[in-house]
Amino acid sequence: MIPRLLAVAALALSAPVVAATATTPELKVTTLDGKPFDLSAQRGKWVVVNYWATWCVPCIKEMPDISAFVKSRKDVRAIGLAFEDTGKKDIQAFLGKHPVAYPIAQVDVTAPPKDFDAPKGLPTTYLIAPDGRVAKQFIGPVDAAKLNAAIAKGS
Repeated sequence: MIPRLLAVAALALSAPVVAATATTPELKVTTLDGKPFDLSAQRGKWVVVNYWATWCVPCIKEMPDISAFVKSRKDVRAIGLAFEDTGKKDIQAFLGKHPVAYPIAQVDVTAPPKDFDAPKGLPTTYLIAPDGRVAKQFIGPVDAAKLNAAIAKGS
């Protein structure tokens, strides 16, 4: 009996550390244009959840790619999460120069959405599967090829 308990304890200790991001996260935010965005309402579609900031050069570079990807696929939606303490008007002015085809919401850097880890770097992107589970997390820039490959794998 004791060897079996030791084996179970050893297995538990060797299990991978699970990230704080929920397996099936919830996300309810208000976009900069005042509209509600509810991740659960997107079921049946792939959803790109992209953390970015106006000062982040790789973020700025990937935004047109994400926008084009979303426009090219009827089964994909996206939400951009501006992760910075800049004023709303500054973010809107930035988006006037760098428009995207998906909604943007600003999130509090000290209290990010509860079901997602705070980004360890920007950009950070989560690909949410049609069933609502996190299919893939990307740290660093994404493009259509990376997103298509993750969707093809069903990650």
